[in-house]
Amino acid sequence: MWLRDREGTEPLTARSPLGARRILSLVALVLGVLATVFFFLRAMSTGESVWAWEAVIAAAVAVIAAVDLAVIRRRRTRG
Repeated sequence: MWLRDREGTEPLTARSPLGARRILSLVALVLGVLATVFFFLRAMSTGESVWAWEAVIAAAVAVIAAVDLAVIRRRRTRG
């Protein structure tokens, strides 16, 4: 195989991007949850449906971030 005969130092000095990805996902999760709560409370107080849709979008961001954190955790424990 051509990938096994590498002469460079890449495998020795390569760094995984999972740490940065984990930090970004944590930030997205926290901000998504906070935005969901804010927009939900705003929707309840004003009765306008646009705030409810904003809460749904923020909740979707939080769910995607949580799934990404689960994937990162699995990759770190496996490899």
